[in-house]
Amino acid sequence: MRKIIKCLVPAVFFFQSVVLAHAVNPDEVLDNPILEQRARELSVNIRCLVCQNQSIDDSDAQLARDLRVLVREQLVEGKSDDEILDFLVERYGEFVLLKPRFGAHTLALWGLPIFVLLLGGIFAFRTFSKRPKIAGAAAVLSKEEQEALDAMINKES
Repeated sequence: MRKIIKCLVPAVFFFQSVVLAHAVNPDEVLDNPILEQRARELSVNIRCLVCQNQSIDDSDAQLARDLRVLVREQLVEGKSDDEILDFLVERYGEFVLLKPRFGAHTLALWGLPIFVLLLGGIFAFRTFSKRPKIAGAAAVLSKEEQEALDAMINKES
């Protein structure tokens, strides 16, 4: 058991360091730490269009690198975070954002899950409220049925 633990501990630390590593190359890092922090915050929310489920901060794809450089160039030019995101959305579409903005064009995306949940609740309520109560139905027997039941019970014992 101790041999297994001795082998697993280095492996866990190795995989943890691999998972936490970002794809930002040293030549991309800005000299200004405030601008670099803003670039990191922006790039975490921008989708890599090649990998599609990774941010450009985590992706090693060439397009992700180009987008990271583009974001840093625009930060150096003095553009705000919203201006940079607007530029990217205009150029690549809303898909470039990992968290889409709320608006008329994304209303179905944000509202459909709530609508389906409400519809399911209404359906469940109507279905279960119409079902007969089994305990109440079994308690009401006619006189003939009760006599037949008593006869069957007496016959078995």
